[in-house]
Amino acid sequence: MTDTPSIIIGVPRETSPGETRVALVPAVVAVLAKAGAQVVIERGAGDASGYADAAFEAKGATLASRDEVFGRASVILGVRVAGSDAASREDSQRLRRGQLVIGMADPLGDPEAIRAFASTGATLFALELVPRITRAQSMDVLSSMATIAGYKAVLMAADSLPRMFPMMMTAAGTITPARVFVVGAGVAGLQAIASAKRLGAVVHAYDVRAAVKEQIQSLGAKFVELPVEAGNAEDKGGYARELGEEFYRKQRELMAKVVAESDVVITTAMIPGKKAPVLITRDMVEAMAPGSVVVDLAAERGGNVDATRAGETVWVGGVRVIGAVNLPAAMPYHASQMYARNVAAFVQNMIKDGALVVSTDDEIVRDTLVARDGDVVNAAIRERLGLTTATA
Repeated sequence: MTDTPSIIIGVPRETSPGETRVALVPAVVAVLAKAGAQVVIERGAGDASGYADAAFEAKGATLASRDEVFGRASVILGVRVAGSDAASREDSQRLRRGQLVIGMADPLGDPEAIRAFASTGATLFALELVPRITRAQSMDVLSSMATIAGYKAVLMAADSLPRMFPMMMTAAGTITPARVFVVGAGVAGLQAIASAKRLGAVVHAYDVRAAVKEQIQSLGAKFVELPVEAGNAEDKGGYARELGEEFYRKQRELMAKVVAESDVVITTAMIPGKKAPVLITRDMVEAMAPGSVVVDLAAERGGNVDATRAGETVWVGGVRVIGAVNLPAAMPYHASQMYARNVAAFVQNMIKDGALVVSTDDEIVRDTLVARDGDVVNAAIRERLGLTTATA
């Protein structure tokens, strides 16, 4: 257990390429101040997301340089932390032993970056590992960001499709609605379904978990039944589990007809720390009508579509395949607002009687703690790095 007598929270400007979010917003600064924390934020940290320096100052935050933020803060909050880019390596020189860093660190996808971070001696919490338990729902950054990604994916598809989503009866005749197929009914998929329905499309959706059928139908979409047995599609933490290539092969065969009949396909299937499963082949895309659009939300993990290129739009025949990456950064105002509430709830969970207490007796703290005192301490990450089981 570690006690910190005073809580100074530092928020540096994000430096990862294309990252426009900020870890705290002014309204949340006030919430943390009530809990006994002082916030020091780098000048201009909120500019890209629509939050001016003056708004932070009005809520009690202190503006400072980047060096001052790292130098004064006992806790550093970020959106993307422990990266392997040049800016992240430079920031690692600013960290000190015992300093807490909290943010998204892609620990399962980039364990080597966690190893490098551990050498700083600072303590790292990876918010992607927040357990899916009731008490931690307010801290679930993956769900918050997936909500935005699902919504934005539909807007991108609607903007790219050379037809309108809703049915319209006009003097020039009746316009038939677009047909949207959403693959995966997690948070991003459900938000995509709801958004496509609001725009007037006819929506079909599929998920390997039969239990989500009612959720899909409650949003007005039709659940696609595929006669393929998925077994247990979730791990004990509530995240998707890899099902094997034979299952995915059968799934692709059965799904081909639905894909071919769709104007828009949005794929959302990801497995933590692993390459995304290929659900749609190039042949399946080529069978779609010219002008159709595919938005692959798993692009950063290799893609659910074998033609996907992360961060690019490619054409397969007459079909546009969009390799969507970091969509929350495309809507940074509300993405930052949601993320800030998540991270503030995480910090508040560790504040006891005005002091910051890091206790691994708390499941939330234990599961998200990945580096401490110069060592990688998370068992799953240690396994990926080929290290012996952690003793602490």
